[in-house]
Amino acid sequence: MTLTSRLFASAIALLLTSSQILAADADVAAALQHPDRPAADAEADARRMPVEVLNFAGLETGMQVLELEAGGGYYTEILSRAVGANGSVILQHAPGLMGFVGDGIDLRTANNRLANVTVSITNFDALDVADNSIDMVTWIQGPHELGFAPEGNSMGDPAKSFAEIARVLKPGGVLVASDHIAPEGTGIEAGGTLHRVAESVITDLARGAGLSVARTSDLLKNADDPLDVGVFAPAVRGNTSQFLVVYTK
Repeated sequence: MTLTSRLFASAIALLLTSSQILAADADVAAALQHPDRPAADAEADARRMPVEVLNFAGLETGMQVLELEAGGGYYTEILSRAVGANGSVILQHAPGLMGFVGDGIDLRTANNRLANVTVSITNFDALDVADNSIDMVTWIQGPHELGFAPEGNSMGDPAKSFAEIARVLKPGGVLVASDHIAPEGTGIEAGGTLHRVAESVITDLARGAGLSVARTSDLLKNADDPLDVGVFAPAVRGNTSQFLVVYTK
């Protein structure tokens, strides 16, 4: 084989490898159509775009997933069915945020209806998960909580929280993070005031823990969001501009 042929073959192999990285074989669309899925969840699909988000993330059947700050379980339901019986989901939530989810977690997991889901109530810097055991960590609309301390109770030191994420990820595993965007130049404290965080703040924390940026997306961005108002302001509630980043270990 000539040098030119070898270079061409190498380029094709690289393209194939790249496409495989971005190819998610988990059938997220089918998970959305499951007959047992709560009807209220579907009302949020157009806004939250779970098919596009999880395909971008690279979700695959059989993955072991840690869902940080699962909230009421909107994504838990989807992840559980998309990874299938050979996969698993750890539904994690911080004790300081339990007052915001009502009985959502109990309803999602009642009577073992999501058999591959386990619940873990811990702070973000003290995850009850084994080392090198997770294929994908998701943190959707949540990293800003590291700057939020309801009633003065921190939910985790930022640097230690990202060190925990790196600890539980398998080599090559990924963190999928999205959040409401705060203006550049603001720090983690914007999480406690605006309930937002700058993408660069999260990327710096991820890199500090040894993770690297694999890819970014503008999928959830909204140019009409001024970024400097709280996420619950009527003008932006439900329509904030959000970053979406995949980091890899």
